[in-house]
Amino acid sequence: MGRRSSSISPPLLHEEQDPEPPPSHPATKKLALIPLIFLIYFEVAGGPYGEESAVRAAGPLFAILGFLIFPFIWSMPEALVTAELATTFPGNGGFVIWAHRAFGPFWGSLMGSWKFLSGVVNLASYPVLCIDYLKLAIPSLSSGIPHHVAIFVSTSVLSFLNYTGLTIVGYTAVTLGIVSLSPFVVMTLISIPKIHPSRWISLGEKSVKKDWTLFFNTLFWNLNFWDNASTLAGEVENPQKSYPKALLSAGILTCLAYLIPLLAAIGAIPLDQEDWVNGYFADAAEAIAGKWLKIWMEVGAVLSAIGLFEAQLSSCAYQFLGMADLGVLPKSFGVRSKWFSTPWLGILVGTAIALAVSYLNFSDIISSVNFLYSLGMLLEFASFLWLRRKMASTKRPFRVPLGMPGLMVMCLVPSGFLIYVMAVATKTVYLVSALLTLVGIVWYFVMKFFRSKKWIEFNNTEGNGEDDHLDLE
Repeated sequence: MGRRSSSISPPLLHEEQDPEPPPSHPATKKLALIPLIFLIYFEVAGGPYGEESAVRAAGPLFAILGFLIFPFIWSMPEALVTAELATTFPGNGGFVIWAHRAFGPFWGSLMGSWKFLSGVVNLASYPVLCIDYLKLAIPSLSSGIPHHVAIFVSTSVLSFLNYTGLTIVGYTAVTLGIVSLSPFVVMTLISIPKIHPSRWISLGEKSVKKDWTLFFNTLFWNLNFWDNASTLAGEVENPQKSYPKALLSAGILTCLAYLIPLLAAIGAIPLDQEDWVNGYFADAAEAIAGKWLKIWMEVGAVLSAIGLFEAQLSSCAYQFLGMADLGVLPKSFGVRSKWFSTPWLGILVGTAIALAVSYLNFSDIISSVNFLYSLGMLLEFASFLWLRRKMASTKRPFRVPLGMPGLMVMCLVPSGFLIYVMAVATKTVYLVSALLTLVGIVWYFVMKFFRSKKWIEFNNTEGNGEDDHLDLE
């Protein structure tokens, strides 16, 4: 099993005590730096696949500027927050621990609900994206029973790979990352003589109306989830040193992986804005180099989708484990596999929910993920600021080098964007998000009732009272 209540309660209850890395399962092999870098890379991006809609929505110039500027105003603050909190409070609960420490068990539980649901909903999109590319080669997968069967089979097989262990998943991510990026490197090199820089500053075709909601949702979806790797902290070798290095390396890799192919495709091919939809890079590869590169690109897209799925499911499963260790979920929910020491129940629950929502429209999936994720990130930024204020003397292996006014500005800019993303959501997204939030609230009080009646065993039972957080007075 994972961490016991005796190892968690003191750091959760006492401000003056510096947090220690929680012990992981004795049979668990620690995750090294390079696999962690690629897991973070796949949590966030996984390659340029999926960024094409930004050109379709706003034109070449705004798409380029979006992927150039957005990482600094959104991704960097999120990554810095993750680096500080993941190294200060390492554990498989990740952001659940942070909200719990700052505002108490209710907000920790609600954070867990928002992030877990957003994670598994996001998880559902990857088999859909994978099948979208495969159907180009196998048209029978486009619709009907073959389409549904393909999603079910691919989701189940990929989930089993996750069950075999985080170390295997980590090195699989390294391989998938290198192989899936290789066709973009080739396409970029071949495109250099064909590039016309004037195409980069095009505002788009006048006949195509700007779709800013799609534009910002595409940027948001392609550049978020930096904090998801925090749920793996209990499985990482020396997390206090590994996380800052891994986040910086993954950030550089992500930015280059988005910008360079985008500049190459836009610069080398005359603009037909309507063509820039998911999967367009394969057509661009054919136009630049030939059919062989298109096939290679489509294979890379499938491999990228596999990496995205594995990284996201790992984050969700270990968050599930961490919530059980914290007492947010029953102790039995934190069970590990006897063979692989993986949180098999978390993997099973995440897979089941992902399958249940995998038949939604892809744009609906993105919108739902963005709204739930926005709620969680607003709480995460608030937890970060509150913990910095109330636990200023706590040892931080990595510390964002800003005072409180600077930190507030750093969090305010992305928070404004989060509010914008929520404001432009559809009524359906509002309704679904409200219902899911209500489910999370009801879940907390049901678990609290069960704990009080001692009908179900929980870890850290004594540490889940309403006073188990920082003094707010």
